[in-house]
Amino acid sequence: MTDLLHSELLAVAQEAARRAGTLLRDGRPADLAVAATKSSPIDVVTEMDIAAEKLITDLISEHRRDDGFLGEEGASTEGTSGIRWVIDPLDGTVNYLYGLPTWAVSIAAEQDGETVVGVVVAPMRGETFHAVRGGGAWATGGWDGERRLACRPAPPLEQALVSTGFNYVTDVRVHQAEVARKLIPLLRDIRRGGSAAVDLCDVAAGRLDGYYERGLHPWDLAAGDLIAREAGALTGGRPGEAPANALTVAGTPGVFEPLQRLLEDFGAWHD
Repeated sequence: MTDLLHSELLAVAQEAARRAGTLLRDGRPADLAVAATKSSPIDVVTEMDIAAEKLITDLISEHRRDDGFLGEEGASTEGTSGIRWVIDPLDGTVNYLYGLPTWAVSIAAEQDGETVVGVVVAPMRGETFHAVRGGGAWATGGWDGERRLACRPAPPLEQALVSTGFNYVTDVRVHQAEVARKLIPLLRDIRRGGSAAVDLCDVAAGRLDGYYERGLHPWDLAAGDLIAREAGALTGGRPGEAPANALTVAGTPGVFEPLQRLLEDFGAWHD
């Protein structure tokens, strides 16, 4: 029964993410109208963002009317089925506004509080990532068929390529920049992609050795975290803790722990 349920959840998530991705890609106006602002003028919510979340929640509700929701744009219902959908309809909003390709639709399904299904669709990269708990991580894209994902063999930390992100609150950004300044001499290099969901999938796909960020919300990381773990990566927050708003870390085994220790030493999780 559990396998059948998870297969059903995966199919619903894939369809909802695909449709939302198509809406965002094909419906993007040349002069994006801003519906609202978040914590600063840099971090904006577009009308397309809100429309995508409504499309996702409406489609899921058609198939599973008793499920709950937690969405970035305000969807919040408890549900009665034990299933909750955690949705970021447009992860990488600033990239989307500027016409950069690194943005994604991220949908995860939780069963009794544990993520069991994750789907990330990156329409402008032509890629879809998905995972079911215990079933590995998979992707379709610029290759034939579906490919099983595996994170990279662990390099020495000084040869690791690591991605991060920055908050939109100035004081936090300044602190994050200082942490990055300390890390750069100890790594191969640092990247800043602009989408947590895509960064986590790139760890899963072996395109990055590690990723860290402070200030993520459940909808930012739920699907990508499962995909990374199912591809063999390790994920967490501060040492001994799960990924959280204070800190999220992901990495290939061998990179994860030394990176996590450095981030703890550098105080990456606080002002």
